[in-house]
Amino acid sequence: MRSAIRTSQAPAAIGPYSQAIRSGDLLFTSGQIPLDPVSGKLVEGDITAQTRQVMANLRAVLAAAGADFADVVKTTIFLVDMGDFAAVNAVYGEHFPAAPPARSTVAVARLPKDARVEIEMIARTPGDAP
Repeated sequence: MRSAIRTSQAPAAIGPYSQAIRSGDLLFTSGQIPLDPVSGKLVEGDITAQTRQVMANLRAVLAAAGADFADVVKTTIFLVDMGDFAAVNAVYGEHFPAAPPARSTVAVARLPKDARVEIEMIARTPGDAP
């Protein structure tokens, strides 16, 4: 069983993909970049501001599936500049104060819309989630 998750509280997909897919009790989010869900434009500001928007977008996608950051088991962070690692890590860590998920961080040449950070997540969802 596989179902798409959609919410207007996170940016709409900018290509042929879903914001997230639920398969059984697992939720796989698409990577989120720092797009404002209302304007569809990249948020202005430094890497901290961009990371905060990415995490807000992911929170909205998780919530649409009946999950939250406590349900996340694995994340992947994509950075254009590894020099941003400490700032991204600080914002990311605010969302996982205890028992953070497994994680990979990867340097990439470029991200959609020239964002500096993209994050994707895998989470377990409650059995009675929508």
